[in-house]
Amino acid sequence: MLSILITIYNYNLFPLVQELHKQCIECNIDFEILTQDDASNSVYNIENLKIDSLSNCRFFILDKNVGYRENKNILVQKSKYNYLLILDGDCKITNPKFIKNYLDYCNEYDAIYGGRIHPEKSPSKQQLLRWKYGKFMEDQDYKKRLNTPYRSFLFNNTFIKKEIFNTIKFDNSFKKYGHDDTLFSFELKKNFAKIHHIQNPVIHDDIDTNVVFYNKMKGSLENLHYLYINKMITMDHSKMITLIEKLRKNQLTKPIAMIYSIFNSLIERNLTSSNPKLFVFNIFRLGYFCTLKIKYNESSNNK
Repeated sequence: MLSILITIYNYNLFPLVQELHKQCIECNIDFEILTQDDASNSVYNIENLKIDSLSNCRFFILDKNVGYRENKNILVQKSKYNYLLILDGDCKITNPKFIKNYLDYCNEYDAIYGGRIHPEKSPSKQQLLRWKYGKFMEDQDYKKRLNTPYRSFLFNNTFIKKEIFNTIKFDNSFKKYGHDDTLFSFELKKNFAKIHHIQNPVIHDDIDTNVVFYNKMKGSLENLHYLYINKMITMDHSKMITLIEKLRKNQLTKPIAMIYSIFNSLIERNLTSSNPKLFVFNIFRLGYFCTLKIKYNESSNNK
């Protein structure tokens, strides 16, 4: 029936697994919960080893770090059931019907996304940037996600048929943080997968600091640029690429990149401070992406 797959890096997963285990038993289904730490050597793994004491549950520790994408691919290979519920380890579940909500739709669709939400308050000022971005830009209810079903399909809380996952899998050709979901959801679209969105969110619990998220977002934009220049996704599958193309046609990418380079240090100072602004964050994303595009164009012309 159901394989629940959770990847982690340096995180206490046991409370989440306990809740999922309880709900699966209440639903009276055949299930397994497979979890895997990506060679973090974490002190939390002392707690995570308790997962093995729960029926149908296993905790694996990789000897070598393989990264977010391959970690998930490996767990899928280890799974034995036809339906997969793929979760990020840094989440909380407060809905006692979380598993049941997916089971109600499992026979109708190839893949279902339940959504993710952020806490009402940021844990600290040093985590405000990630929290604001999540709370005010990422979090969407299912009705809004259904307006752009493939583009809004993420992989932090996803129910999917194993055969569909194995048709696509996560691509390891790009290594930095971000846009795994963008490529995977585009492949779902290409394969005419029947997808759906429901209101069944997890809560994002482990929120990055401002400095960590700022640097992660640079890597994420570099990944998006990689997908773009290698024609691995189409323009309409990303709002950022759609905007960049409009700017390019109006010969605005170079001026924006130049302005960004002038104010880069001020932008970074704000975003890594205790009072980061989303307006500044959006300027950063646009300016940094324009910079990537200009550098790529210049290198291409010099070949």
